[in-house]
Amino acid sequence: MILRTLLAFALVVQPVAASDLPDLGEVSRQYFSDQEEQLLGRTILRDVYTDPRYLDDPEIEHYLDQLGYRLVAVSARNQQRFDFFVVTDPTINAFAMPGGLIGVHTGLLLAAQSESELASVIAHEIAHVTQDHIARMVAAQSQSQWPTLAALGLALLAARSSPNVASAAIATTQAYAIQSQLNYSRDYEREADRLGYDTLSQAGFDPRGMEGFFSRMQRANRFYDTSAPAYLRTHPLTTERIADMAARSESAPYQQIADSLEFQLVRARLRAMDDSPQEAVRAAQAALKDGRYSSATAARYELVAALGRARQFKEAEAELQVLLASKAASPMIAQLAGDTALAAGQHALALERYEAGRRAYPEYRPLVHGLIRAQLRGGRHADALALAERQLALQPGDRRLWRLAAEAHARLNHRLLSHRAQAEAAALSGNLIAAIEQITLGIKAGDGSFQELSAAEARRREWQEAEKLQRGRRT
Repeated sequence: MILRTLLAFALVVQPVAASDLPDLGEVSRQYFSDQEEQLLGRTILRDVYTDPRYLDDPEIEHYLDQLGYRLVAVSARNQQRFDFFVVTDPTINAFAMPGGLIGVHTGLLLAAQSESELASVIAHEIAHVTQDHIARMVAAQSQSQWPTLAALGLALLAARSSPNVASAAIATTQAYAIQSQLNYSRDYEREADRLGYDTLSQAGFDPRGMEGFFSRMQRANRFYDTSAPAYLRTHPLTTERIADMAARSESAPYQQIADSLEFQLVRARLRAMDDSPQEAVRAAQAALKDGRYSSATAARYELVAALGRARQFKEAEAELQVLLASKAASPMIAQLAGDTALAAGQHALALERYEAGRRAYPEYRPLVHGLIRAQLRGGRHADALALAERQLALQPGDRRLWRLAAEAHARLNHRLLSHRAQAEAAALSGNLIAAIEQITLGIKAGDGSFQELSAAEARRREWQEAEKLQRGRRT
């Protein structure tokens, strides 16, 4: 009942009518400040990371980050921080949230027929953020009508990421409020279309990808009654919007944009995760045998990944050698080579492959994670810690690196520092309470130096103040 009430609120909060290019002044911030939006974003991110549907895959997330920031770089607010994440859900959907959060369903990644189509949807969602649509929705309400920020975060996340759940709340709200929500949402959707289209073009993608994707959604919707695709239920589609996209596409010069190999590999990686391991192997083998693929490299990558998942390591290594012999170059292939050796227990070979991958692709963070994991499993705990600390000096916001550092400290019996690293990972995941609990355990461990204890106590005070502020904003 509580969740239904929260969802109902999320649906009742109405946006004000938007012009094509609205004034982004202080109007939308009267009741919803930048600080409150960031607090709300952290609350939502904490719930995302603890949701079993969250896909904790650094390679797919890295690809989405690269694609997303290529678009952000040419957007209206290219200095704003964005966090892109993937939800394991077969429905075709994506959604924008406060604090620059963009969620993408695995169903969308697999349904997009080109990288430009995928980029068009993400550009559309980025525009929702840069145009302050969430803040403007809240600004349309009196502050006295708010629930707590935590409740608002939960309601918004559920309403946007899971339209099936959100639809249950519609029955508890008044019809005029829902109709008003849909009408105003169309204003925002048109605005996001137009800005997203410009962003797509400026980032070097085919702007026709937007019309292609939405036109296909519109055609598919004709075959649905009450069970329209998830994206259409969270993003109302109109003939006017499609016509506007078509007109823009007709006036744009034709340009054929090839998909990146990583786009194909990410989709292959997702297919290899589907169904049971044996079913994934059979599907990948059949696709290769029948020639049902758009990229032979991606098809072979899928088979290697599926065989590894099925723990058929000998067969996986044989197929990997075929893939490597093709000379296809990608950090994801280098990562797969290391992962295949590590899963088979060949620690020395895994180290060799990860290190070679890092030399070829020094900016590819998952290879660092893989190398540290291989060092830990091979008993090289001090080396793993040294590498983790060097990388954290460059990338202090990498929660996965902090977890690996925590494991390395634990293997070396550094109790305070292990708890401190776990606390940093928890804080970066939006869970300040867990961060405070972990660092308190570390302080009580009694094995840190004076400097380490002082730093830990200062960090705990910092998080306590932040959590206090968070609680104050929630009440």
